[in-house]
Amino acid sequence: MGRSQRADPAGLAGSARALTQQRPLGDRIFQALALAAGLLVLAILVLIAVATTSQSTSWFSHEGITGIFTTTWDPAHNKFGVLTFLYGTVVTAVIAVILSVPVSVAIALLLTEVLSYRWARPIVYVIDLLAVVPSVVWGLWGLIVFAPWAQRTIYAPVAGAVKGVPILGNLFGPGTGGVVSGPSFFTAGVILAFMITPIVTSLSREVIATVPVIDREGAYALGATRWEMIRGVVFPHSQGGIVGAVLLGLGRAMGETIAAALVIGSIPAITSHLFSTGYNMPAVIVNQFGESSGVFRSALLGIGVLLFVLTIIVNLIARGIVARSMARQRGA
Repeated sequence: MGRSQRADPAGLAGSARALTQQRPLGDRIFQALALAAGLLVLAILVLIAVATTSQSTSWFSHEGITGIFTTTWDPAHNKFGVLTFLYGTVVTAVIAVILSVPVSVAIALLLTEVLSYRWARPIVYVIDLLAVVPSVVWGLWGLIVFAPWAQRTIYAPVAGAVKGVPILGNLFGPGTGGVVSGPSFFTAGVILAFMITPIVTSLSREVIATVPVIDREGAYALGATRWEMIRGVVFPHSQGGIVGAVLLGLGRAMGETIAAALVIGSIPAITSHLFSTGYNMPAVIVNQFGESSGVFRSALLGIGVLLFVLTIIVNLIARGIVARSMARQRGA
């Protein structure tokens, strides 16, 4: 073999010329299909936004920007303020996140840092199954089983114990008229927490699993305990991904419809008492859309637009946090 035919040991592996040649037809077809799929998703989102916004313009013009964020919702008199529903959406989503995140992160750490693969695998299967349970099933279980039990066993005793106590009495004490309701803000938050826990757990587990083994072994070699290794190695490496998972779960909790509609009570109210009935944006849409028309329907579509914007903002924040965390890890 002549000298000109020998591979240069100092050169790049493979042929540099092949990279400049036109790729095979199959690769170009796959690229075109992948690009079309991505553009299709974007086009669908744009069409949804345009269609719902165009059909809600009469509500925006009828109420005005300031009128939208009022507490009066009276379709009989063409009053369509959504502040009550926005408040219920935020309260139930925050309750869900507060209840779900510690449990989700703890389960993720259990599966990645404590249990062996043999014992962790069945738990992963159960978590994946919980993630695909239909929301109407969660809602019916919450309405028929959880809400009556919680009202007797948890809500009433807790409300009686904290009555008159500053802050706690305002949050967990009896509501207006001394009523403690089973369907309530708190019940909706608990059901939403059940629904987002598998999502936050799965995403957190995947992020924690990317921590380099050498970093874990280095911490142990320096004499760190398991908790010190988790606190000093796992959490700093996974912080951005876990926060992104939490925000994605928050977006799911804000947009959940059927389950929240069944267990929140469907009575518009802005109150600090979490055991009182309330309403949120997805619930009012699903409950009242069938009987709406004119400005009433436009108002419900406008609520959908606001909810759509809120969930997109939350998901964009999550994506940004994850991207910044990954960039920081690459630069470290």
